[in-house]
Amino acid sequence: MPGRVQYLNPEGLHKNSAYTQAVAVSGNVTTIYVGGQNAVDASGNIVGKGDLGAQTVQALRNLETALAAGGAGLQHVVKWNVYIVQGQSAREGFEAFQKVWGERPNPPAISGLFVAGLARPDFLVEIDAVAVVPQE
Repeated sequence: MPGRVQYLNPEGLHKNSAYTQAVAVSGNVTTIYVGGQNAVDASGNIVGKGDLGAQTVQALRNLETALAAGGAGLQHVVKWNVYIVQGQSAREGFEAFQKVWGERPNPPAISGLFVAGLARPDFLVEIDAVAVVPQE
C-alpha cells in the first residue's frame, strides 16, 4: 500500500493557517525523527546571540540539513516541538518561522513550550521535528 499523510482539522477544533491539529500517517512511509536543533552553525558558532528571530532561522536551516540527510524536506514535517526560553517574544520566533515556512500548504502540528533554559545560556530556541516521506 502506498504511503499516505493526512492533515486533520476536524470540526469542533480551532482552525489556524499556521498549524494542523493532527496528522495521520499510514502505509509505506519513511519517518525521520530530528533531535532538537538550535542556532549553532556547521563551525560550532552560535548564530544570532540575543536575537530569537536569527536563532530560529538558523535552527530551521539545521533542521533542513538533517531532514535532507534522511531524504526529506520541510514539506514532509508533520510535527514540530518548539522550545523558547522564558522572557522571549514568541511572536518574533513565529515571524521568523513563517518566513522560512513560506506559503507551503499543510502546516504541521506544533507544540510551543516556554522553558527556563536550554543546553547553553546563549540559546534562545530549540526545535525538533518528525517528518514522514510517503513511498510510492
